[in-house]
Amino acid sequence: MAAQNTQLHFVLVPLMSPGHLIPMVDFAKLLAQHGVIVSIISTPLNTIRFKSSIDHSVKSGLQIRVIELEFPAVQASLPQGCENMDSLPSRDSIKDFFVAASMLQKPFEELFSDLKPSPCCIISGKNMAWTVDSARKFRVPRIFFDGMGCFSSTCTQKLRSSKVHENISKFEPFVVPGLPHRIEYTKAQLPENLNPGSPDLVGVRNKMVAAESISDGIIVNTFEELELEYVKEFKRIKGGKVWCIGPVSTCNKSESEKTTRGKNVSLEENQCLKWLDLQEPNSVVYASLGSICGLTCSQLVELGLGLEASNRPFIWVMRGGEKSKELEKWIEEERFEERIKGRGFIIKGWSPQILVLSHPSVGAFLMHCGWNSTLEGCCSGLPIVTCPLFAEQFINEKLITQVLGTGVSVGVKAAVTWGMEEKSGLVMKHRDVKNAIEKIFDEGVEGENRRRKAKEIAKMAKRALKEGGSSYINIEALIQDIMQQSLRSVEASS
Repeated sequence: MAAQNTQLHFVLVPLMSPGHLIPMVDFAKLLAQHGVIVSIISTPLNTIRFKSSIDHSVKSGLQIRVIELEFPAVQASLPQGCENMDSLPSRDSIKDFFVAASMLQKPFEELFSDLKPSPCCIISGKNMAWTVDSARKFRVPRIFFDGMGCFSSTCTQKLRSSKVHENISKFEPFVVPGLPHRIEYTKAQLPENLNPGSPDLVGVRNKMVAAESISDGIIVNTFEELELEYVKEFKRIKGGKVWCIGPVSTCNKSESEKTTRGKNVSLEENQCLKWLDLQEPNSVVYASLGSICGLTCSQLVELGLGLEASNRPFIWVMRGGEKSKELEKWIEEERFEERIKGRGFIIKGWSPQILVLSHPSVGAFLMHCGWNSTLEGCCSGLPIVTCPLFAEQFINEKLITQVLGTGVSVGVKAAVTWGMEEKSGLVMKHRDVKNAIEKIFDEGVEGENRRRKAKEIAKMAKRALKEGGSSYINIEALIQDIMQQSLRSVEASS
């Protein structure tokens, strides 16, 4: 099959945010493994983040190119060098960031017409609405790469159409209609696009939703066995082509690929792995709340105190840089590192997450329920402590705790608004963190069931991308679909 695909050329345009860029780079590798030529559109500072990972693939014979466009940060009133959403100075900069991203359209189109062999499709990440016009101009299909799973997309669609959440109070529970499971939320837990309490980004969101609806198909980073009933329902809702091609993170097989995925890792990495080697099997809690977690210092202190009170060995990943200065001051003043010496390990900055999660000493994953981390947790076979913060994370939490049955909730009651975290009340309390950790390591029937289910899901995840697996077959089907459209286009123009 791969031999037939050699002249097919896919162009990937990811949104420049860690949670979108990393899985699209992984997907580029998967496409290249199926014999496709792949070009990733990037900007100079974003390329640095994944270059070593791509170099590894190119050396192994995969045809992946990285094509850089200058990011017009300053022209869009952003600070020089602000090329990724995790480096935005404030929420006010989000609009400017999308203005800058839309300014990439003209240089992209100039470059696109010169690419050889001629590209046969554009795969666009979220919020890159201008790719709709570019695809029409060059008469190639535009496929939308969805950063959410089918469960959360289905819940979102059901709420948009039923409006069941619109006329109730903030903390009144309601059931999402028309789902295979009884799933309850409160308005306070819904993502901003369903709960627009902040009018500043309405325009951005509307453009994004409109662009998503004008695609020639949707690629979802999930695997059918994980959320089968919801894959079927999502396909029914969309009435078009939906390909489940994940979990894309499993394309990183070697230790060096896992280490370099996403960013050059901080100095702590080797010490972290050495520290893990000294711990008992399945004993460590790995706690990470994602790359754009902007929780206030007092919130993160609660997490740290909960980890300490659990009396379990733990790794705590903190954001490095300016945004962690206050937390680092608290750690120093309270002599926190001395208090946890030998039992706790703090990583400041980027962590090689899939490498750490695969270590035999790690026994549970405390995370924010972002979709990438959710999938990485599923692939690791670990039970999960859920601590959702914003976006669709509360929706994913219910998938983990209720549908899959592999998680325990910290009990966060309300979402924080990204970029306005200081305006929220106390999201989590340290005793709730401690209790959830104790529950996840429970040795009774419930705890055993969670661990068993988590291991079964990990086996299914690994099978999905192997030859003959559901995601492998779906990648081939996607390539065949594009090939057919490409042939029809050539015939029509000749």
